[in-house]
Order: sequence, then structure tokens, then C-alpha cells
Amino acid sequence: MRFFLSLITLLTIASSASAQCWSDLKAAAESNKDFASYPTAVLLDDTKVDVAATGSGAFTIHRIVAIQNNEGALANRVLKYDYDPLTAFAEFAEVTIYRANGQVDKLDVKKAYDYAAPARAIYWGARQIMIEVGALAVGDVIDYTISKKGFTYALLTAPIEEEDRFIPPMRGEFYDIVPFWVDQPTVKKVYTVSYPKDKDVQYEFYQGECRSSIRLAGDRKVMSFTMENILPFKKEKNMVDLFDVAPKLMMSSTPEWKDKSLWFNGVNEDYGSFEPTPAAQKKVDELLAGVTDEIERISILTHWVADNIRYSGISMGKGEGYTLHNTEMNFTDRCGVCKDKAALLISMLRMAGHEAHPAMTMAGSRIETIPADHFNHCVAVVKLQNGTYIPLDPTWVPFNREIWSSAEQQQNYLPGIPEGSDLLLSPVSAPENHYLKIHATTAVNEAGTLTGEYTVMAEGQSDAAVRRPYLQGYAERVMRALESELMNVSPEARILSVKANDPKNYQAAPIKMTIRFEIPNYATVADGMIIVKPLVYNNLYNGVRTFLRVDTSVEQRQYAFKDSCSRLIELKETMTLPKGYVAYGHVQGNGTGGSNVTKFDYTFSTQDNTLSVEHSLALYKRVYEAEDWTSFRGAVNNYKEQAEKSYIFYEKR
Repeated sequence: MRFFLSLITLLTIASSASAQCWSDLKAAAESNKDFASYPTAVLLDDTKVDVAATGSGAFTIHRIVAIQNNEGALANRVLKYDYDPLTAFAEFAEVTIYRANGQVDKLDVKKAYDYAAPARAIYWGARQIMIEVGALAVGDVIDYTISKKGFTYALLTAPIEEEDRFIPPMRGEFYDIVPFWVDQPTVKKVYTVSYPKDKDVQYEFYQGECRSSIRLAGDRKVMSFTMENILPFKKEKNMVDLFDVAPKLMMSSTPEWKDKSLWFNGVNEDYGSFEPTPAAQKKVDELLAGVTDEIERISILTHWVADNIRYSGISMGKGEGYTLHNTEMNFTDRCGVCKDKAALLISMLRMAGHEAHPAMTMAGSRIETIPADHFNHCVAVVKLQNGTYIPLDPTWVPFNREIWSSAEQQQNYLPGIPEGSDLLLSPVSAPENHYLKIHATTAVNEAGTLTGEYTVMAEGQSDAAVRRPYLQGYAERVMRALESELMNVSPEARILSVKANDPKNYQAAPIKMTIRFEIPNYATVADGMIIVKPLVYNNLYNGVRTFLRVDTSVEQRQYAFKDSCSRLIELKETMTLPKGYVAYGHVQGNGTGGSNVTKFDYTFSTQDNTLSVEHSLALYKRVYEAEDWTSFRGAVNNYKEQAEKSYIFYEKR
């Protein structure tokens, strides 16, 4: 940290943004030896927001970054900042480089570039400003300021009306979501917001502590939040999203979620997002002809939209964001993003006589009680005859037997319904709704070749994963996909035949496939001995057994963690060895265990030349608390232990 010794002489603090004197920053950085190993040290990260009566914000973002090694120099040769032109405008206001050799370079911000940001699947015109800093050396300090106006970016944004695009969709309301975690050590991080005195703003600081204040300044209220000497957040493998565990500030002038729910309902009803059209009505009547069961009708329409509307988003002007595109556009274009698929489903459900409405959710992390717009996904809700609402998601269930993807269980969502709603939580789906069952009958000959057949049965999320090759791509790819599963066991594996219930008609029944196979050199053969491993444990459909991707070598966890879905795994195999072979030693065992979040049972035994194994593993949730780790880890490690076992048979003479 020797470069800080010259910092005071290099820098005369003339900028009002540099309120923190350099000597204090230097002292704070030097006193924290944990800073030294990182590519950069952020001396100051300061954001100031002036909120207008309309809810629009004027942001001043000031950062001072010290280069500590060559990696940091390379990473900061170009400064970048992303913004959404639908809701904001951003530009570099000032960039100064304080060189370690005493030279001060003030960059011409007119030479900054404003490019279309990289995009995939959603092409809504997001922008990225960037400016080239050039070669940097260890000890250099970058001091830059960005000016921005508008409001916090969200994928569900507001209609464009020139300057009105900088005003939040709920005119007059202000919200912000401020991460207080960092990826480089930071001496001081400050967030300050000034807003009209007659506006009420609620806030909460989550998962950490900060220094906060609120004061009056004329006809304004000023709130300030500060953290100092922040180290990068230490992540755990498979943990929940950083928003769910790391320090963050949430603030909003909206009183409660019900207000947002009512507003969201009104926006789309006023716009006419769900008005019927003759062509769409004809399709609804065709799909539901003769169908009377309530859930079946809902399922048919959900899956038609899921399977027939391509996911691809471009800016289409009026009707972007919270105001969903109307039925005519969605049904005609047959493409769009989540909100378009949800909107068309709602329209078709209404044409079928059901009450349906849009809902907002956050795929990937929790939504808090403070009504800040932490949303990135649009879904639907439908009201059943018993008066209850259930969520539907046509975006996440293409060719999936579910109508609400269980990859979204334990996820907050906010329905936009006429009576208003509080924040809701999607239900946990029982493991048996997502079973993967592999039952095998196999035989090993004296040359070590394994022959036989196995039957794969799956439901829910497991069904979708097993069935996917049949529904995506050409017929020859199906066989390649099935062969690849066996080749995960052995590159010499060969499929002899496949028998399956109609795999393309995924709504008719859960998938069931029986595969006859041959695998030369599967078992190890030597000196009258055969060493073999059960096929059902040996890498078949590991892509479905997502719990295997969770790192169970960690003994303890500090944070909540997640799997992709609740799951039930059931394995059974009877393997026959050549006549005259018997198991080495007494081979028999069983076990059971679990808790309120896991359950497992297993047995293994041999009798003469026959080996039998059975294993059942139930994992009850998608998102687990840290205290669930002992049970989850124990159940999964037990599974891995059984899967690693090999059995020795010898020829009895």
C-alpha cells in the first residue's frame, strides 16, 4: 500500500464530491491489511439522488478507485456503465487519473462512447456508456463521476413518452434497491437521497448494519446511509442469491404492496391488454371443445401458450413494460417475452370464462416487505371456482407437465387483482411430484459384459428433463441423446431397443421408457473374480439428479442454499452374475434417515450369484435454510457413498 504515501501530495481535494479527505481514506486503507491482496481498492463509492415530486431521480455517482496490481490495471483500462434508455439517461461528467508518478490526467468526457449493450433473447435497446482510460500502473487512482437521471432499471418498465420516460410508472412514487455488498474492498460506501419534505419514504437495511441519518434541509428531507471498510462478500457454493444474504438497502414511497397490486391491475385494464379478438376466441373454442374439468381447461390453455409463443423480445413502443401488449399483437406475432406470454394466457382464460390477471415476480431472489419494485418476471394468476387464486407461468413450462414451474417454488409474486393483494409465496411442491425412477434387470457374463434393460419413469421437473430430447430437434437426435446417457456409463455402451409411451404427448401421462442395452467390459474381470457396480447408480440421468451438483464437502453453512427443485429418486436393480459366482464376504446392509427436509432408505444384499440394490431419496424443497444443511448433506452423502460401492464376486470352486 506504499502508493498511498504519495496520494496526499498528488491530490488537492477541490471537488465537493470528495468530501472525505484523502488522509482519512489513506489511513482507513492502510489500517485494513485485508485490502492488500485485491486488484483494486475502492476509496470512495458515493451515490447522491435528488428526487423530484414526479418520482424521477437525478443521480450523481462518484467513485475513486486505487490500482493495486497489474490485474487491476488491466481491468480498469475502460470504464463502463449500463443504463436503460427507456427509463434513464447516463453520461460521464468527469474522469481524472492521478498517476503514481505525480502526473494528473483529466480525460475529455466528450470522447466517451454510448453503445448498444450486449443482448440475447431480449432486445429492448439497453445502452452502455464507456470511456477508455488507457494504460494504468500500480499506484494510479481513477476518480470519476457519472450523471444519471431517471429511475431504477427493471425489466418491467414504463411506456416511452420522451421526458416522461424518466418518471416512474407510478407517477410521484420513488423507490430504490441499493446493494451494499462489493466485489473489491471499499473504504467508504455512501448512499444519500434528497426528496420533497411532504413525501413519505420508508426503508429498511437488510442483512447487515450501516450508519444512517435523516435530516431536514429547507423544503427537503435528506436520508444518508454509510458503510466503511467493506470487504468483498464471501460467497458459498450453491447459496441463494446475493440479494437474499448480502447487505442491501430497500426504500419506497409506496405505502404497501396492495397499492402496487391495485395500480398494476388498473394499468392493464385501462389499456385494454386483455381485450378478446375473434381469431383468439376461435382458437380457445377449438382447444376446449368438449372439455369441462376446470383444471384441465386451465392446463390446456397454459400449455398452448407455453408451447406456441416463441420467447423473443424487441421494443414495440406503446405497451412495453407494466402495460402489457394486447391480445391482437400477441396472438398475431406469436412471440414475445414473459409479459407477452402471460398477457395472452390471461386473455385466452378470460375468453374461456375464467377470471385471470397478471402478476409480477422475481425469478432468482426474494422480494421484501418494503414495496420496492424488485421484479424481473411476469406471470399470471387464475381464480378457481372455490374462490382461490393459483399462479400460472407459460414462460417456464413449455413441454412441461406442470402449469406453474416447480423451479419457481418458494418464490414471491404480486398479483394485480381488482381487490388488491399482498405479496404472496408460491407453494412447495412435494418430492413425489418430481420423481425419477430407474428400475433395472441386468446380467454380467464371465467376460465382464453387462446386458439387460432398465426402465426410466419420471414426473414433473424430472419428466421435462428426461423427455426434452423427444420434443426438441430431429428424430435422430433423440437416439443420440439416449445413447449419450449410456455413454456416461461407458463409451462402449450400445442400445439394442427402446420402448416408450408416446413421448411427444407430454400432457397424456408421465414419461416411461424401457431400454435394452449391452455394455462390453463393464465389469472388471481377473483371476476368477468379477468386480462390478450397479448400473442404476452409475451416471444415468445425472442431469436430473441436480442435488449431485451441490458441494457436500462443506461441513457447515452460514447462508441458505438451493437445489433446482424438490425431488424423489427411486433406484432398483437386480443383477445376476455367472453361475458358480458368489459374493466376497457377507454383503448385506440397509439404512434409513432424514428429517423434515429429507428422507432416505436403502438396502443392498447378495444371494448366491445375485446382487439386489434399492435406494429412495426424497429432497423436500428447492430453497433450504442454513440449518437444513446437516440433514441435506447427510442424505446426499449417503447416496454418494452407496453410489461409489463396488461389489466383488468370485468363482466358488
